Formats: sequence, structure tokens, C-alpha cells
Amino acid sequence: MSVSLVALLLAAAVPTVLYFLLITRNPRRNNDHGHGRRRLPPSPRSLPLLGHLHLLGPLPHRALRSLATAHGPVMLLRLGRVPTVVASSAAAAEEAMRARDLDFASRPRSAVADRLLYGGRDVAFAPYGERWRQARRVCTAHLLSARRVNSFRRVREHEAAALVARVVREQQEQGVMVLGELLAAYANAVVSRAAFGDESARGLFGGDDVSKRRELVEAVAELHHLLGAEPMGELLPWLAWVDTVRGLEGRFRRTFEALDGALEKVIDDHRRRPAPHDGGDDHWDFVDVLLDVGKNDEYGIRLETAEIKAIILDMFAAGTNTTNTAMEWAMAELVTHPVAMRRLQDEIRDAVGSSPGGSGSVSEDHLSKLPYLKAVMRETLRLHVPAPLLVPRETVRDTQLLGYHVPARTRALINAWAINRDPAAWGEDAEEFVPERFLGSSVEYRGQDFALLPFGAGRRGCPGVGFAEPTMELALTTLLYHFDWEPAGGRALDMSEENGITVHIKYGLPLVAKQWDP
Repeated sequence: MSVSLVALLLAAAVPTVLYFLLITRNPRRNNDHGHGRRRLPPSPRSLPLLGHLHLLGPLPHRALRSLATAHGPVMLLRLGRVPTVVASSAAAAEEAMRARDLDFASRPRSAVADRLLYGGRDVAFAPYGERWRQARRVCTAHLLSARRVNSFRRVREHEAAALVARVVREQQEQGVMVLGELLAAYANAVVSRAAFGDESARGLFGGDDVSKRRELVEAVAELHHLLGAEPMGELLPWLAWVDTVRGLEGRFRRTFEALDGALEKVIDDHRRRPAPHDGGDDHWDFVDVLLDVGKNDEYGIRLETAEIKAIILDMFAAGTNTTNTAMEWAMAELVTHPVAMRRLQDEIRDAVGSSPGGSGSVSEDHLSKLPYLKAVMRETLRLHVPAPLLVPRETVRDTQLLGYHVPARTRALINAWAINRDPAAWGEDAEEFVPERFLGSSVEYRGQDFALLPFGAGRRGCPGVGFAEPTMELALTTLLYHFDWEPAGGRALDMSEENGITVHIKYGLPLVAKQWDP
């Protein structure tokens, strides 16, 4: 929205502006908000109507860290009409996601989730309640358990080999490749095959109808873009018409129809054929499992078709975009730090063996022998948490945070990006890429160490960490084993960020790959 449009709208709302000016000029009244003498978190100076929206800028995680430096690790902001508490320290995050996890366990109502995720019937964006608890239990126990993740090992290894073949082809045909696009295709293929099974995934994304395949790929990409959008009408209802003018409603409708049609076809196909029983349910894909939950009382929940679709879309949103983003940043950091890249390549090539032996020579058996790879991934996720503010939470009742009163139904943002770079936890080189800091370290990113929060923690922590980890590690191991990498044209990579549901490297990852010849 342009500055001139904002000025025109504010000028047309003089009476309302004057009213809010009177409020903001009375600090005591503004701080109490009807809560008596209970101490609310500090707030920066706000604007009428807009509140603190103008302070966020194009990269809110960075702007919020700067504000926290001035106002403290817990702040209260007003984003349009939405009261929002921001936690920017490990202590604040630990209290919100461990000591008071239940108080901060819900999600704010989201028009995006309502339109794309079947009224918020998924797991990631659904409000807290019994149905959400049962759906999450199904996901963690039957979709994302260690046994289930291991059952997709063949899929990951096959797609990693296909990634090598695509890199070779791109290098031969183009000379330069945008690696991020190839990593996105890899992540999409792994999740598609795990979610739908080989046959259905091939029919959807690799079928003969090129236009249909392209439409679905574009719809998945649009899903990622829209989940990162914040409709103006949610923050400033009097500007809801702006969402219509910029075509948001039409984008919601087109994306939903394309994805819903594809999911309907997959579910119908799975219902018509018997679930595979050879070798046990390890051969089931996610749709098989969810359909089984839908018809059996033993799980304590009956999933309707809309909920099955919503959970599958969760898998796509989390399993493709965040995974691709993390791999992209890892490769960018390694290319920018060639000494670290060479150390990791030496480790990988020593573990795998001196002869490449074709695209299938790297397997998941090698991953446990690569401590520097683990350190590189932890350091990448520390510096470049895919969703810097995690997924917003909402308080279910009045609560406290570091001694401040937080009213019920307040939106809560955990600035994981700021926490992961806090010099108090990571030292003076907190902004530097130093994988060695994790060698011999017990610090993990699974939600127990609150100075490192790429996947969140507590009840609303990401349940898919175990699925993402081997997917990322195998791709990086394979790429670094078979190729030596350098920036296109010998120029330094531009590490600028682009904000969305995840924060990508803004200008892609233009690289040159040279096949390794031992």
C-alpha cells in the first residue's frame, strides 16, 4: 500500500484520528487497557489506527529485534487492531513455551487458514482444543514417528539421486543453475511421494498432461506465498477493500480450487484401491494412514475428508517450503565459506569412499558418520531459522510473561531469529557462520534448548523435525559428495533476505557445479 494512499485514508478519518490521539497522549490510560494496575509490557510510540504496523518494515524479524534492544525482551505492540506480545529472549521463549505453554497454546483466527485449510481444520494453524490434540497425536504417532519416517528412506535416496541427475543436466545445458529451484523440486517430490504414494504422486506431478502438472506446481507455490500473507482486513478492518483491489480473494479461490481438486482425486483413488498390507503398514503413505484413522474408533478421533485434506496441505506447507529454505541457506553459507565447505566435503568423501560409483553411492547409512554435517545444519538453522517469528500463537487466558501481564486473546510472536543470534547465548561471533561451535556440543534444535528454536517448542512445536532432518541432510551430503561448487561468475553471493511464510535468499542461488573426479 503506497504512502500517498495511507495519507489520503488518514486524512479522511479525522474524527477517528483525533480520538486515538487523545488515547495515545494519555500514557496511563494507554498502558492499563482496562486491566487496573496490572503491568503490561512496554510499548514503542504508536500511530493512530495503524498502531505499530509502520515499524515492521519489509523484514519484521529484524525490525522487532531492533525494537527489543530499545524496549526489552517482552514488548506489547498493536498491529492495527491486533494486540501482539513479542518475546525476544531465550528466557521469555522458555516461559511462554514451557512454563506457561498451555496459556500460549492456541492460534489466532486466520482468514488465510480459513480459506486454504478448510476452516483451520489442520494441525499447524488450528485453535487449541481437544480436536486439535487428537489430530496432532495422530500426526506424531502415525505419520511422523521414527518408524514411519524410516519407511520413506527409499523415497529420499531415490530423489537425492534424481537431484544429482538434474544438476548434471542443468550444468551441461545452462552452465549456471539456480540451485534453489532444484532443491524445491527435490523437497516437493519427497513430500509428494510420502503423502500420496508413488503412483498418485507420479500421476499428479509427473503425468502426461503438462498443463495440469504445471497448474498444480504453481498452486503449491502459491499456497506458500499466501500462507505468508497477512490480509489487510484482519489488521485494519476498514481497509478490507484493499485485499479485494489487490486480487487476494481471487488468488485464494483459484489456489483452493486447484489444490482441492487434486486432493479429492488422490483420496478417491486411495478409497477405491485396498490399502497395501504386504510387509505391514510401513508401506502406507500418509493418505492411507489418515483414511484408516477416519474409519477406525481406536484412534479416538474420526477424520472427515476436509480434515484429511487440511493435514496433507500442512505437510506440503511445512515439509517443502521450510526444508527447501534451510537447504538453500546451508549451501549459500558453505559457498560463502569455502574452508567450511572443503572440510565438510572431505568428511563426506572419506565416509562414503573415494570412488563416486554413480548417483546412488550416498545412502542414509552415511549420515550418522558425519558430525561436521550435523554442525553445519545446526549453525545454518541458528542463523537462518526458516520461519523467523515461528507461527503466531494466541493466549487462551490472562497470563504472565517475565512479570508482565498478558491479557487473554493476545497474539504472541516468538522472535526465534533474534533469540538464535543473541550474543548473550552465542558470544561475540553470534552473527558469524561458525559450525565448529556445535562440535561436541549437546545443544539441539528439537525444542529443549531455548537459545536455538528453528522449529519452535512445546505443544505447538513442529512435529515434523524427524521427517525434515534426513531429507535435508541426505540432499546436502549427495550434492557435496558429487560436486564442487562456486558462485556463478566468481562473484560473491548476495545473501539478502526475502520475507514470506519463510525467509528465502532473495536473489536465488546461482551456482556452478563441477563434477568431482577422485
